[in-house]
Amino acid sequence: MATTKTTKKSSVKEEKKTVAKKTKASEAKVKPVKKEVATKVAKPKKTAVKAETKTIAKEVEKTAQPNEKKVAGKTAPKKKENKEVAKKTTKTEKTGEDQTGETEEKPKIVKIKAKKIRSHKYHAIRAKVDRTKSYDPTAAIELVKKLSYTKFAGTISAHLVVKEVGVSKEITFPHSTGQTKKIEVASDQTIEKIEAGNLDFDILVASPQFMGKLTKYAAILGPKGLMPNPKNGTLTPNPEEKAKLLQAGAMTVRTEKKAPLIHLVIGKTDMETKQLAENLQVLTQAFNQTLVKVTIAATMSPGVKVMIEEVE
Repeated sequence: MATTKTTKKSSVKEEKKTVAKKTKASEAKVKPVKKEVATKVAKPKKTAVKAETKTIAKEVEKTAQPNEKKVAGKTAPKKKENKEVAKKTTKTEKTGEDQTGETEEKPKIVKIKAKKIRSHKYHAIRAKVDRTKSYDPTAAIELVKKLSYTKFAGTISAHLVVKEVGVSKEITFPHSTGQTKKIEVASDQTIEKIEAGNLDFDILVASPQFMGKLTKYAAILGPKGLMPNPKNGTLTPNPEEKAKLLQAGAMTVRTEKKAPLIHLVIGKTDMETKQLAENLQVLTQAFNQTLVKVTIAATMSPGVKVMIEEVE
């Protein structure tokens, strides 16, 4: 019995060993088959996909290159067009035109002059003057003296309107206007005064020979109207004689630079009417051929129109 049992056990072990060997052999055969199948199935798919992607990429590159060239060719002019548009816009901004060429209507700025505020007293005095009437010189001066309501002796000035700009005349009033002016003949002492800043004169008269010394101080004399000028008669070969005439009341009267207007003081309200009338007559006779309108007024008084007397 013991022998039979051992033989059975040994046979079972041998069978198990043989079965194990067979299973190992079968497994060894199955693994390479799986590998072959995997390579047969997987490799062709990868290569095919790669080949397809390469061909698609090449086709895309071929189609993209001409398109890029075309796009580049189109974009370059657009840049130029943009520059041209920018230039046009800058031009239109300067000229005030739109891109369409239509002009923009800019709002016009209208400057409104502020009206002078006059007192009730002024309006009451102004009501006494007939603004549509021209008075003879004597009556006009008498009326202006009555209309002046200042506590001090006001100046009476004549305002002329002439036909042209730049008209000038030399006149000498027979009576003083009440304004004293200091006249100086240019000398070495005058230069010392200018250097010291002591300009204590109203009119400076000089000879052409002395002008070389005065030109150094043109920046000081010019703005104050003190530079000798042949138009004013202050630059003359005989400065001493000219100074005497100016002291006696001689002067050069001219219009404003940009308007045919003349403004000149003819006297004061405390002067005699006859003296004022004679001064006004000298002024109107000098500009008689070019006169358009004459008005006289005192300090803080309304203007009175004066009748223009024609002199042949």
